[in-house]
This record gives sequence, C-alpha cells and structure tokens, in this order.
Amino acid sequence: MGSPAFALPSLHALLTQGYVLAAVVTQPDRPAGRGGRLAAPPVKLLAQDAGVLVLQPETLKDERVQAEIASLSPDVVVVAAYGKILPKAMLAIPQRGNVNVHASLLPRWRGASPVAAAILAGDAESGVTIMEMAPKMDAGAVITQARTSLGPEETAGSLEARLADLGARELLCVLPAWLAGDLRATPQDEAEATYCGLLQKKDGHLQATMTAEEASRAVRAYNPWPGAFVLYRGERLAVWAAHTEAGGNDAPPGTTAVLGRHPAVAFRQGWLVLDEVQRTGARRLRGDQFLHGERGTLDPWMGLA
Repeated sequence: MGSPAFALPSLHALLTQGYVLAAVVTQPDRPAGRGGRLAAPPVKLLAQDAGVLVLQPETLKDERVQAEIASLSPDVVVVAAYGKILPKAMLAIPQRGNVNVHASLLPRWRGASPVAAAILAGDAESGVTIMEMAPKMDAGAVITQARTSLGPEETAGSLEARLADLGARELLCVLPAWLAGDLRATPQDEAEATYCGLLQKKDGHLQATMTAEEASRAVRAYNPWPGAFVLYRGERLAVWAAHTEAGGNDAPPGTTAVLGRHPAVAFRQGWLVLDEVQRTGARRLRGDQFLHGERGTLDPWMGLA
C-alpha cells in the first residue's frame, strides 16, 4: 500500500526479491498540472509494469473493499506513504500485521510531513522506522530503525529520496524474520512523541517572525513542495535556494538589500541571500540574473507572511 515516489523503492525491493505480491493498493488517479488531466500515482505505474493487480479504492472504510483485500489472504501488508489512515478492520486482515515504512526516527515526527519537519527543526539526523501499524497514527511498536545525517544543503527532495532507499533496504533486512515470527517490536515512548501536520501551499510563505537561519531551513524544507516564497511587487517570487549572511539586525523584516550581487531580504538575526528564484510562469534564475533584470536596483520591500 503506497502512492507517491517515496514508496517506489520499497515496492521495487519486494518485486525483485522473490516476494509474491497479491495486490498493490494505491490512491485513485487525481487531476494534476495546469490542464487538470488525471494522473496515476507512481506506485500504480510500477505495479502495472510488473503485472500486479492494482486496487484504487476511494476509501478503505468500504466493507466491500475490505472484503476484497481480505479475500487475497495476505500474510503481511507493507505500507509506505499510502496517504490514508487504515481503519481497524483493515489492520486485522493480514496474519502478520501491517508493516509501515515511515520517514522519521519515531516517536519523533509522527504525521504527514516528517521530512520537512526534520529540516525545519534543524535536526542533525533523520532516518526511517519500520514499525508495526496501530490504530493511532504512527504510534505502533518499532521493529527497526536506520539513521542518516542531514547535510547543510539538504532539501526535502534530496532527503526524501535517500530515506526512501534506506527504508527499502531496512524493509528487506527485517521482513524475513518478521514473517517467521522471530522479531519482536518495541513500543514507542509516548513522552518523546512530536508531531507534524499536512503541508499546505500557503505554508511556503516565509514569515516575518523567522530568523534568517529559520528562513533558510524553510527554503530547503519546502523544496520541492510547497515551495518557499516571498511577495515582490505584489506577486509571488519563489525561492529555491538561499543562504544566510550576518548583519541587517536593525532592518525591519522584509527589507531588501544587494549582497554579493544577489538580492537579499532581512529577517531577524541576519539576511537571507536569494541564490535562485522564480517568478510565476517564468524560468528559474540565479540571484544575480534576477538582479540584472531589475537593472541592479531592488524595490525596498519583499512581502513576508
């Protein structure tokens, strides 16, 4: 059970290591892009190429859907970023339970956006947790974990890809012993739990209350989605890459400057230098290219949330 690209390495691992997949359950096709054409989840495409039965129910609460999955008599259900909470009736179907590949070191960052949350918080490391699913979100007992350090230029896109591969490797390591009943999962410490919600497009608007370092983390955490941005001349200006520089402490947040031939915007405790930006409907530009288009002079203000 999975939907986005994060789930592909785990599905590919199961397909290539001799496991018999009774079915792949994924989200329904959804409109995507400017044209609004229906687009299939990446997991569906891989499963179809492999000749595996694909199920795309709108809801798992439908008793007919539950009966169809139960009729497959799965030994275990592997879940990787499926996108919906599994009801209790679904959790009871597989003989060896439901094993989830989660992109954080649980109990830290339970929820829908653990990759972005780790970068936003300035965590020194992240990782994956292979866990036994429970009715409460991401609260199941931990089977195993694997850790990785976060690089200083780590984006959500780059970290998610690394964690997806790491999760697939860990899944293959533990699944044989789990199926054989030779492993026991360890309950999470509820006192250590932290949470992160579902990201929305508006979250990318950089906030005046941020420090320069926090704004820099937000640029990386929201790349590729929802994308960090400021308002320039009343229009959205996406910020795809940036770095911090000291100074500007007396400048109100949102004040602009030119630093090293790049546009910069003041935040608390420093400047955020814009290394790569993009106007809506235009191509991405280096900061110096954007500044050249402005004839070397910036409006004095960039709009923050």
